Amino acid sequence: MFRFLLHPLSWLTHSASALVFKALEYIGVFPLGSGNRYGATAANRQNQPLAKLSRRQGSRGKLQNTLAKKTNWKAHSTILWFGLALVLSSLIGLALPSQSYVYPSKSAIAIRLPLSTQGSKIVDATGQTVLLTGVNWFGIETEMHVPHGLWKRDYKEMLAQIKSLGYNMIRLPYSVKTLRAPNISGVDFSIGSNQELEDKSPLEVMDAIIKEADSQGLLILLDSHRLNDQRIPELWYGDGFTETDWIETWKMLANRYKNQANVIGADLKNEPYGRASWGTDDPDTDWRLAAERAGNAIVSINPNWLIVVEGVEKNVPGQKLSTHWRGSNLEGVRRYPVRLSLPNKLVYSPHEYGPGVFNHPWFSEPSFPENLDNRWETGWNYIAREEIAPILIGEFGGRRTDRNSKEGIWKRQLVDYINQQDLSFAYWSWNPNSDDTGGILKDNWSSVDGSKQRLLQGLLQPVSFASNLANTQTTVPATKPQPTPEPAFRNPATKPQLPPRVSPRVSQGVQSQLKVTSKMYSDWQTGFCISMQVTNQGNTSVGDWQLSFRMNQAAINNTWNGNFRPQGSQYVVTPMDWGRIIEPGQSRELGFCANKLGSDYQPQQVSVSVH
Repeated sequence: MFRFLLHPLSWLTHSASALVFKALEYIGVFPLGSGNRYGATAANRQNQPLAKLSRRQGSRGKLQNTLAKKTNWKAHSTILWFGLALVLSSLIGLALPSQSYVYPSKSAIAIRLPLSTQGSKIVDATGQTVLLTGVNWFGIETEMHVPHGLWKRDYKEMLAQIKSLGYNMIRLPYSVKTLRAPNISGVDFSIGSNQELEDKSPLEVMDAIIKEADSQGLLILLDSHRLNDQRIPELWYGDGFTETDWIETWKMLANRYKNQANVIGADLKNEPYGRASWGTDDPDTDWRLAAERAGNAIVSINPNWLIVVEGVEKNVPGQKLSTHWRGSNLEGVRRYPVRLSLPNKLVYSPHEYGPGVFNHPWFSEPSFPENLDNRWETGWNYIAREEIAPILIGEFGGRRTDRNSKEGIWKRQLVDYINQQDLSFAYWSWNPNSDDTGGILKDNWSSVDGSKQRLLQGLLQPVSFASNLANTQTTVPATKPQPTPEPAFRNPATKPQLPPRVSPRVSQGVQSQLKVTSKMYSDWQTGFCISMQVTNQGNTSVGDWQLSFRMNQAAINNTWNGNFRPQGSQYVVTPMDWGRIIEPGQSRELGFCANKLGSDYQPQQVSVSVH
């Protein structure tokens, strides 16, 4: 069953929970995976060091086998800490509510879709810079043909939890074979969840995931991860599929989701490697040329999408670094850039991993970790620094987050680098069943790995969004970006021109014109999300309004479209500047997600007033 049992003493304070985690972290309790992101065996890794990028066992039984991971325990000499961890862990049943004390550090911003690029930045339709801060939720590309974990939880709950932690995007892998298949597996309908997915095809499941992500306020980046549902191919064709199959699948998706605003782009092919080259002009292997063919085919149908192009592994004329991760070698972009008919839609996307995935020679150099920044600058970040195009790190991850192991040091330095350079990213992975990286979720598919979430939280940029797809031209000149439409949402920092302030005389007596309704659209074991809508039912404009409500046993971790100020258990909410005036018949929507601290968590006494 998905819902884990709450210990009778689950009322213990979150500070006690945090103390347990700190104690466990201090004594060095970190699981060390011996396989790979897709469950390759140690033997596979000896025969092919990067087998982790091309293997997934896929079947339900094999998947369950990958969950039986080895755990190494490293104990420091401080027995007091260890005893404290054991005592407190027993009190709270080892169900550490990590997400209850790990929050995104940045306030939500309101953006207007679709997205484009300006130099090194991804921007919305108003020109506001947008950082994509997401997770990878894999599974559709495997033999199950659905995102993993649906044998434990409902997909709506999963999406709500991703949103509540502060992520704004999901990189959603698929395979060409999956989208042609009629059936799914790996969903346990007997637990009473995911009923909407029963008897649906994999493509219809993707429709449902995307639609629900839209309602939850999450962006989707589609990722062509495989051709068949068994492994990652080195090129964009092979494994029984042609280049035409690959491009036609992209064209189908571009057309299918043309009016689905939260689908923001296409990650054309996951991790080209082996024979894949860049700038060689070999039509059979030059990935840069193939990316141009696919990218231009997509934007001819859907000009709103970002086109995300990964690097290769090797075979770049004049490359400076002798070795790279698969997909991380973008050294060729300076001399051989991807040429799209819509150049303001191009994003480059390296992947990076640490020695916990494979111990490349640079992790053993005497200059480690000082050598890392130079590698990243040489391999891909010069693209952003020179304002050629934005960088989105499509994958990075690993089990360790400590300050002593090579992997922990590597990951901390990369997170700092992402923060310093203002880069977008998608963390690998949301899933816990990525064998050599683990995930944001723990193996119960519910609890959050607090050490990882704490490390990432300073990078996260929650967003709310509205779309302008109805006004977007279907064809755009290659040399000109589209005109910037009038925004519906603005970042308060831009200080937009406000409508004339409603005078006190007009505001008096109009309070009865305002009606507030609230809807809890997501409710899971440890948290919930709620939206509140204020509607002007009168005939005159209303300004200077605010909401208030009482909430006893919940802690807000993410908000949108309002300034939420707690006063004990009472909350006062004022709108953003752009939402201060409500015209007759107009509504303003705002909301929040929160962590549950007890059974009395639902908002009460919700009211609206005018001042």
